[in-house]
Amino acid sequence: MAEHPKLGPSLKALRQKHGWKLSDVSHKTGVAVSTLSKVENDQMSLSYDKLLQISEGLGLNMAELFAQPEANGDRLARRSVNFQGNGLRQQTQNYDYLYLSTDITKKRMVPVLTRATARTLEEFGPLIRHSGEEFIFVLEGAIEVHTEHYAPVRLEKGESIYIDSTMGHAYLAVGEGDALVLGVCSSAQPNFQSALIEMFDREK
Repeated sequence: MAEHPKLGPSLKALRQKHGWKLSDVSHKTGVAVSTLSKVENDQMSLSYDKLLQISEGLGLNMAELFAQPEANGDRLARRSVNFQGNGLRQQTQNYDYLYLSTDITKKRMVPVLTRATARTLEEFGPLIRHSGEEFIFVLEGAIEVHTEHYAPVRLEKGESIYIDSTMGHAYLAVGEGDALVLGVCSSAQPNFQSALIEMFDREK
């Protein structure tokens, strides 16, 4: 069974690829050598802020930080398996995101498990908009989809919606408890996944 890529081995592979010492990475990122060493040896996990600090210091996007080296530069035979517990988690005011298949860089689709927690537009705040399109499938609970050009629509478990993401939108949990949805976002924007992560991080 293939193991999902982890930060430690990925960071070590990046160092070796570029000929960096731990002290070089520490100088570039501002993260202590002792911390980097523990991360490479899977003795420590990092907060999202620290991950962002490392990726920005090394001039990489978040997906590249977790990526495995691509054999022979062949991107046509890429594969990503998501086992339970895998993924990059990001919590914001309205959503709890789990980004899937983060080991693949420069992908055209960004799959995300999202738990919607906000229950009113007043609680949610301004509608979200970004480049591309997205498909949302309700896995648990129910959501009410608000968009700037259409009347709200309620979706129950097993129902879905496809929208233009440049249109302001919000997914609100309705009924009992939160709602869990699987979303797939697509855009021609370079490093789209990192752009989404950074945009939503500003909304915390």
